[in-house]
Amino acid sequence: MIYLMIEEIIYNEVKNRCELPTNAYGIGAWDHHIKTVYELARKYASEYGANIEIVSLAALLHDVASVTDISYTEEHHIVGAQIAEELLLKEKYPENKIELIKKCILNHRGSRLAKKITPEEICIADSDAMAHFYNIPSLLSMVYREKNLSIDEGSKFVMDKLDRSYNKMSEKGKILVKKQYNSAKDILRY
Repeated sequence: MIYLMIEEIIYNEVKNRCELPTNAYGIGAWDHHIKTVYELARKYASEYGANIEIVSLAALLHDVASVTDISYTEEHHIVGAQIAEELLLKEKYPENKIELIKKCILNHRGSRLAKKITPEEICIADSDAMAHFYNIPSLLSMVYREKNLSIDEGSKFVMDKLDRSYNKMSEKGKILVKKQYNSAKDILRY
């Protein structure tokens, strides 16, 4: 029961940070990424043999640094683990569980290729990558509106990102998102 209250507090805290005008990524960071990672991690936790309590909180907090301050983006996994610890300690969440959540946040970035050991770390890293396959319209919006790419350049950019995300996932993650990956290749013509 206590855990569910803490999850609700963290859910609202991260969503509120996403709604602030200081969040350079806007509410889309919540609507098209963080919430999706949270939903996927919860959906697939049992597939990984992961603790749903840990993956739920880690998924909510995995990008908290980026939406808090854009200057944290490059090292958001490190700063995010620190912010997560502060928020969870404030709620008197058990320190041993905080350490597991911090490991998930520290190792969620596919671009860092950190060794993921626990089922929770693998679940979070895969869910983070999988979220791209469930939010292709937001990727297309970014390439055409923000990057001002041509149609061909934009579709290639998105497909390259999806390829990188897919290739960084565990074998289990690849199986879970294979249908979406193949559909993206068909739609983007790659």
